[in-house]
Amino acid sequence: MKKKTLCIATRNPHKVEEMIPPLAPFWRVTSSEDYPEMEEIEETGDTFLANATLKAMTTSMMISDYVLADDSGLEVDALGGAPGVFSARYGGIPSSTEKNNAKLLEELERVKAIKPEQRSARYRCILVLAERGRVLGSFDGTCEGVITPVAKGTNGFGYDPLFIPQGYEETFGELAEKIKMSLSHRAIALQKFVEWCKENM
Repeated sequence: MKKKTLCIATRNPHKVEEMIPPLAPFWRVTSSEDYPEMEEIEETGDTFLANATLKAMTTSMMISDYVLADDSGLEVDALGGAPGVFSARYGGIPSSTEKNNAKLLEELERVKAIKPEQRSARYRCILVLAERGRVLGSFDGTCEGVITPVAKGTNGFGYDPLFIPQGYEETFGELAEKIKMSLSHRAIALQKFVEWCKENM
């Protein structure tokens, strides 16, 4: 049977690379990059679910394919859940990983969160599936951990070199991709979506 097309509503190549392998058995996978005429969607929601839903619904009204949108980011307890929905642009616009990571460490220093138990954090991801403006399902994942005072490792992207997942001593920037993919917030949410695919495709 011919696979249906699923557009991952992102222009972030790292996200697409992470998500294709588990989705490939069920879908022909594309991304927003494959639709150059598609307008950029402004993330105006105040939660990950609101932003993911906005991206999924809006994108699915522009194209005829199924759409999977995610919103994800880092929540740091000592900062009241920040950077949260502002994770990608925490350090200012134009955004960069370097600026975001520097701002995070500065803010933790400002609130005197020095000990590991004061630097608890989690990565959170929400995936929303939509077709023609209709939401078909949402899937969530979290990964608990702590923020290290010094960036370590060059794997992954975003805050990965600062995030040590629970039960490990290495950051996501140091851990092997296979281990990270079994632990990450996006992998957990994606696995829930894969289970949905098994039942519904």
